[in-house]
Amino acid sequence: MAPPLVLDIDGTMTRPDDSIDPRFFDVLPGWDAPVVLATGKSFPYPVALCHFLTIPQYVIAENGGIVLVGDEVAKNGDGKAARQAAEAYVELGYDVGWGDANLINRWRETEVAVARDQPLGPLEEIAAEHGLEVVDTGYAYHVKSPGLEKGRGLKSVARLLDRDPAEFVAVGDSENDVSTFGVAGESYAVANADEKARQAADVVLDESYSEGTLAVLAALRE
Repeated sequence: MAPPLVLDIDGTMTRPDDSIDPRFFDVLPGWDAPVVLATGKSFPYPVALCHFLTIPQYVIAENGGIVLVGDEVAKNGDGKAARQAAEAYVELGYDVGWGDANLINRWRETEVAVARDQPLGPLEEIAAEHGLEVVDTGYAYHVKSPGLEKGRGLKSVARLLDRDPAEFVAVGDSENDVSTFGVAGESYAVANADEKARQAADVVLDESYSEGTLAVLAALRE
């Protein structure tokens, strides 16, 4: 029987052009164990992806800040301090970097994401003043409470599913997947993973991006 999965999305289920590899639409609906999508993106993104993949809505969003299992939503933070830190950053003349619509943060509930082309040093200083940390996921700087991480989210999801977190196989590519690797029973970093993810994974794959993840899934099904 296939094991339950916890899959990062960006850099892991995507191709180098950031598009979702369409092969997942064939592979994941038939997976005979829970599939959890874990991301630094805000809540609606992985929920929508589950919908279009036609798989149950098992989600870890905002780096563990919010999780969904079916109709049950659990929050591991409120985001108030992160929003205050972002406001202080803007007051000093900086910008979160997403334009007026700010779609990256519009639906974000437990943290704030800042574009990576914005100055990091002042952001880290302001975050520290608010008792927060900044994590670089390779796609954005995430301002969040310490301990708010995907691994904590996996524990929450596993509890709601009445599963042991050690049953899960994790695949990821960046620093924010390190905590997931520490909680899951088996972990893989795709070849494009950053150094922290590579060091934390049980296995570093030869294949990059979605090719690596699909290779893991094929091997798990054998």
